[in-house]
Order: sequence, then structure tokens, then C-alpha cells
Amino acid sequence: MQALIPTCALVDGALREDVAVLVDGARIAGVVPAGAIPAGAEPRRLDGTLVPGFIDTQVNGGGGVLFNDAPTVEGIAAIGAAHRRFGTTGFLPTLISDDLDVIRRAVAAVDAAIAAGIPGVLGIHVEGPFLNVDRKGIHSAEKIRPLDAEGIAALTGLTRGRTLVTLAPERVAVSDIEQLVAAGVVVAAGHTNARYDQAKAAVAAGMRGVTHLFNAMSPLGSREPGMVGAALDSDALVCGLIVDGHHVNPATLRLALRCKPASGFMLVTDAMPSVGSEASEFVLQGRHITVKDGACRSDDGTLAGSHLDMAAAVRNAVSMLGVDLATAVTMASTSPAALMGLGDRHGRIATGHAADLVLLDAAGWVRETWIGGA
Repeated sequence: MQALIPTCALVDGALREDVAVLVDGARIAGVVPAGAIPAGAEPRRLDGTLVPGFIDTQVNGGGGVLFNDAPTVEGIAAIGAAHRRFGTTGFLPTLISDDLDVIRRAVAAVDAAIAAGIPGVLGIHVEGPFLNVDRKGIHSAEKIRPLDAEGIAALTGLTRGRTLVTLAPERVAVSDIEQLVAAGVVVAAGHTNARYDQAKAAVAAGMRGVTHLFNAMSPLGSREPGMVGAALDSDALVCGLIVDGHHVNPATLRLALRCKPASGFMLVTDAMPSVGSEASEFVLQGRHITVKDGACRSDDGTLAGSHLDMAAAVRNAVSMLGVDLATAVTMASTSPAALMGLGDRHGRIATGHAADLVLLDAAGWVRETWIGGA
């Protein structure tokens, strides 16, 4: 057993000094005072702040690999390795709108990756194709389709890990949402023109997430609150935030944070292949994408995912949104774990939880990352 003794550690939502985190294999065996390390434990002092590992529920790619182009175990491993450098210890490879055959291949690849022990893979995020074409963003209109029995079968095929599905609630039947939820799928709204009442009906049916709040969704209005209004008005929904200074004005995000507790928000990257790579351009479903000034855009200027990593998202939450480090990490670790139903073993430094940890320096840069104690 190893005793990690950092300068301070984030425990129970607060930064604490003079503590030791006991790691026994892949699990945290306990959190004790630094002066009360049990006999036989190997002490290791760490210069920095130890926090729970970041969990990113929206990872389109990384390390030069796009999941849509490489729905394979090897592709998933490459994406995970690229993001691990930035403190991501758990992630959902994310497939944007594509054919059902590609969805089935992606689900099978994630299943195999988890079985093979690829570090950090917690499941899959299928973003589309059951969206509203009027809010498609960078998604291909040709790929968007209605949800039917064949689609539900494809979305419920994962046997290991968690499945997150982004759909437009106004484009699917309430009974379809209920069926997905009953099968263990976490349903989120995104790329949607839903009215407030349609969004609330989806919440009543079990929808629990909102994909990239404010982007590609019906806005908050004076007489029609839209999807944004429903997201901010419902404590049942956890809203994903892309804090890169490009997707949403920081002032808008600061206003959102005043509407409900930080536990109702989670940081996501929406990362593209450029993260962890030197590439300044890539191709997304036939469209040329350029990476410039920290943003990924198509030739017509449409945002295409992001060039954001989770450590940068945490730093940006502190600098742009004015939250403290503990709150930023809660949104990067605890909130996504809770949304995915993994809060009993991920997202916190606590006894019995996975030893998924990140050591940050004083400026919030990653010094070291552990996944399952390694």
C-alpha cells in the first residue's frame, strides 16, 4: 500500500492540508492525517494539489484520432492516452451523428476496450443522429434520422460500461426516452429546438443531461423558456459546459451558475483529434476543419468540437467563471460521475473509490495522473 502525501488534497469538497491518501492496488484504501500513516504503507510526498481524476463525457477524438473514423479498440486507446496527459482519468469516446452500422461498430469497440482494460474507458457517448436538423451545428444533415426500434437496439447494445445518448427530445416519443432509460441509458438533450414543455416532459420520462448548454439549442426567451430555460430550471438535469471562451461567452456561463448548484453542471471538452496532437487541421465527415486560436472551425466558420483539454477547462472555469478550484474540480469529476451513475466509485477522493487521481501544480497544470492506482 502506498501513502500519497500531497501539499493539499481535495477531500469532501474542500482542500485539506496534512492528509495522506492511501492507495491499495486500484482503490483508495483511506484518507488519514499525514501523521497517522499505517505501518507498512510506503509514504510518497507530492508537491502539488491532489484532486480526483477528471471525467470527460464528450471526447470526439485526441492524439490525431477521430472516433468516427476509428471506432476500434486501438483508436479508443490512442484517444485515451492523449487525454490522460491532461488529467482525464475517465472518458466516454463520443460518436457524432453517423449511420447505425457505425454506431454498432463503435459500441462493440467500446465493449471490447473495456474488456481489454484500456485505461479510463467508462462507456460511450452517442451524440446523434436523432437530432433536430435545424440545430445540427457541425453534424451532417444527411446523417440525421428519426429514432426507431432499430436505432434503440443500436443504442442499447453496450454490455460493459455506461451509455450516454444525446437526442432532440422534440424529435422522439416520450415512450422512447422511457425505454432507453429503462435499459440503463443516460439520456441528454442536445441539438434541439425543444419547447420548455417538451423538455420538461422528457425530464419526467427520465432524461438527466444537457449536452453543451447554450450551444445548438432553443434559447431562453421571455415567453418561451426553451431548452435553455428548462435546463436551468430543473435540478434533475446536469448541464455540460464547454469553457473555452469560444463556444459560450463567459458572462453567460457565470449567469447560468447562479441558477443552481455547481453539482448541476459538468465540464466537458467536446475535444477533437487536435488535442494532444500537433495537427492544425483535420477532416470531419468530409469537411475541412482548421485549428486556430484555440478553436476548431469548418471553412464556413462553424465551430467543430473544440481544441480543449480537461485541465484547461478547469483552469478556465477558475479564471473565466470566477469559481474556486474545488468547485471547478467538482464540475470536472464529481458531477459527471454522478450523471453517469458512477458516483459510488468515481469522481471523489474517498475510501473505496477508484484510485483515479491528478496532481496539479499551483497554476493548475498536470504533473502526474493515476488511473486505477497506476
